[in-house]
Amino acid sequence: MSYTPRLQEKYSAEIIPALTEQFGYKSVMQVPKLQKIVLSQGIGDAVADKKLIDNAVADLSRIAGQQAVPTISKKDISNFKLRKGMPIGTKVTLRGARMYEFLDRLLSVSLPRTRDFRGVNAKGFDGRGNFNMGVKEHIIFPEIDIDKVNRILGMDITFVTSATNDEEGKALLDAFGFPFTKK
Repeated sequence: MSYTPRLQEKYSAEIIPALTEQFGYKSVMQVPKLQKIVLSQGIGDAVADKKLIDNAVADLSRIAGQQAVPTISKKDISNFKLRKGMPIGTKVTLRGARMYEFLDRLLSVSLPRTRDFRGVNAKGFDGRGNFNMGVKEHIIFPEIDIDKVNRILGMDITFVTSATNDEEGKALLDAFGFPFTKK
């Protein structure tokens, strides 16, 4: 028997019927689902120090459980001493079982470890059901050894869903147990 992540089973067993009832979908295929999670870091100081990119790629790979890739600049910006083709960030895209595993670790371990955590602001929706949030310190993830970190970096996390609007996207993330702030 193959292993399925806890949140993936929860999606199949509980979330699909709940959202079908809430929004009155006629088919299971209409129910919004999480398609991918993209983790990205912009490292502006990498222009001066190339080692920052290597460390960031290693840290992001450890967090995601999958190899991260450096992102490169698309054009020259003289004010920032930036040349086309220079590495200026890192990113990794998670799908399938790894995506559900990361979401589980994020919701149950990492976000509660954030200093002064009061919930996630729900203003990060883009109008098409996708959600973006930022994390100020990447050391909230248990995979990162704080003693070996030479620099604390922030990161952006994008949740791409198949929802057609923000209301459906928020309902999907709520069903997964996302800690949105109450207004």
